[in-house]
Amino acid sequence: MQLMLSTLLTQSFGAYVAVLSQERGWSKTALAGAAALQSVESAIMGPVLGYAMDRFGPQRMIRMGIAVFGLGFIGLSQIDSLGGFYLCAVLLAIGASLGGYFPLSVALIQWFERYRARALSMVSLGLALGGLLVPLVAWCMQHFGWRNTALGSGLLAMLIGLPLASVIRRRPQDHGETVDGLPPAPAPDPGSATGAEATRSPEFSASQALRTRAFWLLALGHGLALLVVTAVNVHAITHLKEGLGYSVPQAALAIMLMTVGQLAGVGLGMLLGDRYEKRFVAALCMLGHASGLLLLAFATHALEVAAFALLHGMAWGLRGPFMQAIRADYFGRHAIGVILGLSAAVTALGQIGGPMIAGLLADLTGNYRWGFSLLALAAASGSVVFVLARPPRLPGAGVA
Repeated sequence: MQLMLSTLLTQSFGAYVAVLSQERGWSKTALAGAAALQSVESAIMGPVLGYAMDRFGPQRMIRMGIAVFGLGFIGLSQIDSLGGFYLCAVLLAIGASLGGYFPLSVALIQWFERYRARALSMVSLGLALGGLLVPLVAWCMQHFGWRNTALGSGLLAMLIGLPLASVIRRRPQDHGETVDGLPPAPAPDPGSATGAEATRSPEFSASQALRTRAFWLLALGHGLALLVVTAVNVHAITHLKEGLGYSVPQAALAIMLMTVGQLAGVGLGMLLGDRYEKRFVAALCMLGHASGLLLLAFATHALEVAAFALLHGMAWGLRGPFMQAIRADYFGRHAIGVILGLSAAVTALGQIGGPMIAGLLADLTGNYRWGFSLLALAAASGSVVFVLARPPRLPGAGVA
């Protein structure tokens, strides 16, 4: 399901921006506004998704999301105005939120404990693998037109997504199963070493987490990373097409190469795991984001484009899963859903700002160099933010 959502929307949205900018004459700032609306939706939906999961369960929620997602693409195939494009972008964002990473992750967490990290990593691989199919989407646009591609995407999403949603179950105990398929483990003895260690595990409420510096520094660093990620997703194909003279299918190959880097980053993250402090790994990844974006901004050769794709992709693949893992390390699992939702409301500012800044400066200057350079500088500063995001003190031990 993540592969489908990533292929059709997350990794391919920039192709629609490039084609519509040329065909309809809409400004890059106006088209980036659609991505900003998607991010506003994420900021609003984040804190309430947990409640929706409890109220409706993952299967109903995912089915609803896939239906809205498909209708968003079908509507996109019929638009003739910028307002219609905005409306469809919002529908697509709502559908992806209801049927995408958050509900799938929460459902998996209910079923896996011993193999939870492996299960969640495989979901992230689906997101990354979507980039490998972006050239196929671009090829469809070139041969069948963007309207038919959008229509086909909507129908395909419902044809594939709705049956897959029936596989998702709420909790193992509701179906006579157990977590990991194993007998329940006995409760640890508080006097034992294991029990004593368990009592020292951090467990923050959402309000306690909000009072720590770590929460805000992690949110700021994550938001600065998303400045680059969303700007690349929205504008990279347009820059490669208009600024560097590549065709849309050729530009899509760069996105595919970026996915190769992303997959390598995910694999590296699985190997690193908890061997190194995650905030330092994230800090290095921010430098990778910054270096890659500068290479894209000033590229004069295909090798520089390839270097951007691999650097940025690897930084994204390595850092992305760490963003949830580090928050769970710092704040525990008791209120992690609400904490992640509140974090999303903050990091959405980066999702909104990245495409808007890049698009606005491109309209003003005629190219993406100034916008990409400014975002690269912001990403580099994010490395310092992550270094400063030390683990908070346990609740009751003071604010940290």
